[in-house]
Amino acid sequence: MEQPKDFIRDIVAEDNKTGKFKGRVHTRFPPEPNGYLHIGHAKAFMLSYGVAKENNGKFNLRFDDTNPVKEETEYVDGIIADVKWMGADFEDRLLFASDYFGQLYDYAEDLIKKGRAYIDDQTPEEMKLNRGDFEKPGKDSSFRNRSVEQNLGLFRRMKAGEFADGVRVLRAKIDMTHPNMNMRDPVIYRILHASHHNTGDEWCIYPMYDWAHGLEDSIEGITHSLCDVSFENHRPLYDWFLDQLGVYHPQQIEFARLNMTYTIMSKRKLLVLVENGHVKGWDDPRLPTLLGLRRRGYTPHSIQDFLNRVGVAKKENWIAIELLEHCIREHLNKIAPRYMGVLDPLKIVITNLPDGHEEFMEAINNPEDESAGTRQIPFSKEIYIERADFMEEPVKKFFRLAPGREVRLRYAYFMTCNDIVKDDAGNIIELHCTVDPETKGGNAPDGRRVKATMHWVSAKHAIDAEVRLYDKLFTVENPLAEDGVFESYVNKDSLEIRTNCKIEPAVKELGIEDKIQFERTGYFCVDKDTTPEKMVFNRTTGLRDTWAKVKNQN
Repeated sequence: MEQPKDFIRDIVAEDNKTGKFKGRVHTRFPPEPNGYLHIGHAKAFMLSYGVAKENNGKFNLRFDDTNPVKEETEYVDGIIADVKWMGADFEDRLLFASDYFGQLYDYAEDLIKKGRAYIDDQTPEEMKLNRGDFEKPGKDSSFRNRSVEQNLGLFRRMKAGEFADGVRVLRAKIDMTHPNMNMRDPVIYRILHASHHNTGDEWCIYPMYDWAHGLEDSIEGITHSLCDVSFENHRPLYDWFLDQLGVYHPQQIEFARLNMTYTIMSKRKLLVLVENGHVKGWDDPRLPTLLGLRRRGYTPHSIQDFLNRVGVAKKENWIAIELLEHCIREHLNKIAPRYMGVLDPLKIVITNLPDGHEEFMEAINNPEDESAGTRQIPFSKEIYIERADFMEEPVKKFFRLAPGREVRLRYAYFMTCNDIVKDDAGNIIELHCTVDPETKGGNAPDGRRVKATMHWVSAKHAIDAEVRLYDKLFTVENPLAEDGVFESYVNKDSLEIRTNCKIEPAVKELGIEDKIQFERTGYFCVDKDTTPEKMVFNRTTGLRDTWAKVKNQN
């Protein structure tokens, strides 16, 4: 892929030129282990990893695990797997905020000793009321002027577990009238008698995210702390902590987060979709989670290609989901082997072939890759075609199979429909056709042409499969911008399951997550629900590229 260029890389290049960090480049990705990663997170960590790699620097994966109530080892393991799958190599630098709990506690004592932090006994409701708002300044707590000795003693008793949850907090002493709400004496430690996934029951007080975040970067010697724009108003607070403590100072740079149409980029709201049964888990192929995209058949290459095309900017904007689909379609077109699969089968009996007839046709595995070679496809007296490829009374511009009409069977013969068999209700259940033996391979010796080429599967050799057809998760481009609850815009038709699909037998060789193209239908991958008895395929995307149309509309 082409080397990306953006304002962040320009800043890093200038820092290297001036020797700001003595030529060092050290970045990190600091996820909270309270959910699985989505493609927006991939933008963040691939940016940080890419900047480090391009400058022969280092990249850390560090979990900001400061809230034991919402964090789980399951999420830690899942995030590690996602980062590795995308190819971001953190080497041996797998780190946790909880590794620094002792150091963060010592920093808090230092702040108290400097007279810049105090123990507050107000209730959460009182603190919220006295904090003010954007139009009204806050009010000082009546506990704000406790002595250093009092604050230090109470903080140590908090650490010793003498107080119940919520009774006291440690706050930074900054300015309750500051126009930046983050600077109005933020809480930096709270009492929480909860077991932590990494430290167990060692602690009963835990640092707040904003206290820990910038200090972790400082402890690790991070040079460029790359964050999304939501952290811009927090930067003055991080700087204040670092300045008060007189410790190493990383450089924080904010960039626009990823917004994509017809989906949402919020772990909290994605969790709502999971818990309320709108989707079937964090790895549901309709979700923008990396787990979901991977299960749907997306590749790390296609996601990185998408992120490179989106680029890095300072101002947020919306990206059409069709661009992501274009990227995976373009990649799979190059690498995915072709197979034939019939998703809505209609049976055909070829009456001029003998019972038990069986022969093999040579098929190209991938016309975009000569090295992929060919395979042999079985052909027999009875085959399946797509029901939509036949019309009893064809409309104008319908060029596929109809009574008396000749079509080409891909890699096989020219075939003509002679008779229609219907059930008592008048439904078409079978067609009787004939093939021209002289057209084997798909061409007529007399040079005659047909207007349609159709895929098919031998009935005798077909593999039964379940195929899951996925569509957009929401019915509107931005469900969060519409009136009402975002859940009300979930697309009820975002999943169609077909259970009677017929697939050529060569797919038996495929493994879980293998990517293929069903000719004339779309790109698919083998789902983890596949068993020896029944294969399951997920549709990644269709063959038609809608990105050009969307791009031309903008």
